[in-house]
Amino acid sequence: MRALINILLLSGLFIFCNKMSGQTTESPKKDSIESKSPNSKESKFAPGEFMLEHITDKHEWHIITFGKTQISIPLPIILYSKISGWNLFFSSKFKHGTKAYNNFEIASEGSNKGKIVEKFGENEILPLDLSFTKVAFSLFLGSILIVIIFISVAKKYENNPNKPPKGLQSALEPMILFVRDDIAKPSIGDKGYEKFMPYLLTLFFFVWFNNMLGLIPIFPGGANVTGNIAVTMVLAIFTFIITTISANKHYWQEIYNAPGVPWWLKFPVPLLPLIELMGVFLKPLVLTIRLFANMTAGHLVGLAFISLIFIFSSMNPYLGYGVSIFSAIFSVFMLLLEFLVALIQAYVFTLLSAIYFGLAIAEPHGAERHH
Repeated sequence: MRALINILLLSGLFIFCNKMSGQTTESPKKDSIESKSPNSKESKFAPGEFMLEHITDKHEWHIITFGKTQISIPLPIILYSKISGWNLFFSSKFKHGTKAYNNFEIASEGSNKGKIVEKFGENEILPLDLSFTKVAFSLFLGSILIVIIFISVAKKYENNPNKPPKGLQSALEPMILFVRDDIAKPSIGDKGYEKFMPYLLTLFFFVWFNNMLGLIPIFPGGANVTGNIAVTMVLAIFTFIITTISANKHYWQEIYNAPGVPWWLKFPVPLLPLIELMGVFLKPLVLTIRLFANMTAGHLVGLAFISLIFIFSSMNPYLGYGVSIFSAIFSVFMLLLEFLVALIQAYVFTLLSAIYFGLAIAEPHGAERHH
């Protein structure tokens, strides 16, 4: 139940941060291969546009394209306008971003490019957007999957307490023990790790499952959840809040008046305390960027190898065929490497969070002996 509450909190705060950060970037779709002129048979491939097209968030879930026909799953659009009130419809009304509906459209230029705007003539109003995007929808799918898996495993343990684990139990139990014995205990300590375990387990499996789902090229996978900075920011915010709330007196003393530091670093200009205080806020920022950058970079590298096929094909078709062999091999290698990175990034994020918790509740040297 505590894990379920954690997941729901993560999902809800993500939607808020996603809207605040403007991560949804969608514009009227253009072919990645653009004609140089209406009568020209030659075409120009735009690799930057192709790669960004695949990693940015959208208001629909694209499945496949046959020629000029695009098959996608429409997602609910929820808007509140001061003029027209609440509006609820599906993203299919936008016709992949090329049409307007009830004066709403996806802006293709200007400061609101990629966002849903309400247009009245030349005037453009930005409504309150609570719509489901591809990343938000995938996040809820992943969260529901985690809840279903762990509730079923918990019930098996409850119904068969003295039997050896089977199936999912045997697969997940080593990972749970790994988080407890190799992350929580060494980083936090044997006496204080228990209260942080529900969050650390939720964090580890949330990041790992969503990393893995992002590597599956077909629905319900393919969404770049952990490559969305709003998601990583929410996770970092939760770690920051828990660290700050759990911090003891010794933790704040080490920041504002660390023993053994020369007085001239504290007075008249509190240079070291300012640096330490900056570190308190830099830690969640580093967590945010680390996970976001690593997962985004992995997707971009794989897409870059695929782009090489089209780039060399535009020079010479036979050259494109030759390059495609190497691109396919390296793409498969990168995919396999990303499966490993997906686990490593979940481990690193959880480990750093546990280290921050351990620093927050650490006692001064010799305190235990006095007690």
